[in-house]
Amino acid sequence: MMEAGVQEKAKSTTMYAQTRIPTPPCVLPGAPSPVQATGRTLRWGVVATGGIAGRVTEDIARLEDAVLQAVSSRSRANAEEFAERFGFARAYYDGPEGKGYSRLFEDPDVDVVYIAAPHGQHYEIAREAIEAGKHVLCEKSLTINAREAEDLVALAEARQVFLMEAVWTRFLPCINRIWEIIASGELGEIRWVQADLGFPAPYDPASRLWNPAAGGGALLDLTVYPLTLAVGALGFPDEVAAVGVLNQDGVDVQNALTFKYASGAIAQLMSSLAASGPRTATISGSAGWLRTGAPLHNPVELTVAPHGGSERVERFPQVGNGYTYEVREVTRCVQDGLLESPTMPWSESVRTLQLFDAVRADLGVRYPNDESMPARSA
Repeated sequence: MMEAGVQEKAKSTTMYAQTRIPTPPCVLPGAPSPVQATGRTLRWGVVATGGIAGRVTEDIARLEDAVLQAVSSRSRANAEEFAERFGFARAYYDGPEGKGYSRLFEDPDVDVVYIAAPHGQHYEIAREAIEAGKHVLCEKSLTINAREAEDLVALAEARQVFLMEAVWTRFLPCINRIWEIIASGELGEIRWVQADLGFPAPYDPASRLWNPAAGGGALLDLTVYPLTLAVGALGFPDEVAAVGVLNQDGVDVQNALTFKYASGAIAQLMSSLAASGPRTATISGSAGWLRTGAPLHNPVELTVAPHGGSERVERFPQVGNGYTYEVREVTRCVQDGLLESPTMPWSESVRTLQLFDAVRADLGVRYPNDESMPARSA
């Protein structure tokens, strides 16, 4: 009996010898702080001045090899206030000379841009940035649909510039510890994943969360985070079943996805703009389970429970707001001449949007961007 148990553990360890999502160098054991310089200084531009732009900018500013060069907004007041608050050298805004972000992309002193506009504008803005020869970190979702994402990828490759979707969760120490535990075989063969993320968002048709033109809805705003846990534990699914609730504007208020895998594993993902929830993920295997702390997209604590053994809690210090790690990865890749990050490769951004396109088709969600075919990259 003991020998069989040893063999089963060895089999599991072999099965998960490599993590499905590669660990970025900045969170490997013994790695220096992500704020420490890794090469030449990069000059950053930021497009948009909302809440997420501010939080990410705070973390860009922490890097020793980063300079806050320029910010753009539709409004002069917003651009200048944001620039003064964070110490940007220049502020651009819409006017007779053109759009603020277009003027930012023309600035020869900007090396890389972070795009924090609503989802529906990502494709247009990122495409112009790439055409201008700028490296791009674009908020999730990268685009509204897979066609747009495929076009951006082709253009980035043609122009030889870096492009990455800002799924910051993939770069966090706690999340990468999950992949390490799975790879060790401690949990055995992974059988199921449950993950939820939601909050009650007051309805406002002008808000990006509810506006179809902005790509509003739970799927594009929230589901990428539960999906990250499922993909990291099991990979992309072989079968997908989706149910959801749409509001009067055709935006998904909440959705539930069930993934089935050829191995027999199952994942259940819930995203909601109507209700609060635990906001955790549980990953269960033949030899034990683990659960993230809340929120699952930025956890600093894990509970690990080997089957028949004692639970333990692991805690993780975090630098800044948590975006420091993805910004360090962008910086490293650009400094090293990479066009994409191994941790957030182009193929997985496209595959995610292909999955979301299929889910939206099942739910009946369509956006204005779906009605126009992206121009072919040259």
